[in-house]
Amino acid sequence: MDKTPSFIQIKGIRDGLLVTLDGAAWPELETIFVKNVDERSSFFQGARVALNVGAIELRVAELSALRDQLSERGIALWAVLSESSVTETTAQNLGLATRLTKPHPVDVRDAVEGLPENSSKWIKGPLRSGGRVLFEGNVVVMGDVNPGAEIVAGGSVIVWGRLRGVVHAGAQGDEKAVVCALELAPTQLRIAGDIAVSPKKQGKNQPEVASLKDGQLVAEPWQDLTGR
Repeated sequence: MDKTPSFIQIKGIRDGLLVTLDGAAWPELETIFVKNVDERSSFFQGARVALNVGAIELRVAELSALRDQLSERGIALWAVLSESSVTETTAQNLGLATRLTKPHPVDVRDAVEGLPENSSKWIKGPLRSGGRVLFEGNVVVMGDVNPGAEIVAGGSVIVWGRLRGVVHAGAQGDEKAVVCALELAPTQLRIAGDIAVSPKKQGKNQPEVASLKDGQLVAEPWQDLTGR
């Protein structure tokens, strides 16, 4: 039986993934985490990971060993969160962040739960400049959509990262389509019809959902879509 789910929790944050390891000694947690990465290599490829290890004490050799294993697999460990002062000092000595200043994680499964029950296309991001996605249903990008990239979807678009390219949701006239991103800063954002203006930014960057209301494109804080 795969024990991974009881030891590992993964949530999306604006700067990548937040991975929480708990419930076992460090050598076992490290082994399980790396095995999980290998089994889901396409999901983790190119990810930026913040690691929450609770009260576990980690020395430089232990943490640097994990960082090297992740680096070999194309994954960047950029932060370590811990209740242990020893681990916190270790992370700082390795040049890793020890605090998250980004918005609170939102579970991607909750975010997509309320979407219409039609087909969805999942893309392991980032979507780089020159990349173009055309799909008649919903599009979910697990990563950034960079300037110069374009998504045209018949349904809604969810970007699990920064949206800085061009997005057209509801391209076949669906005015109920929405566009969600952990950072909504598109070059151009359209929903249905001929709408071609980006929503006005209000305050600091935060996860937002853009929708069409009374003929106007508006952006609101993104909690989840289940109540829409």
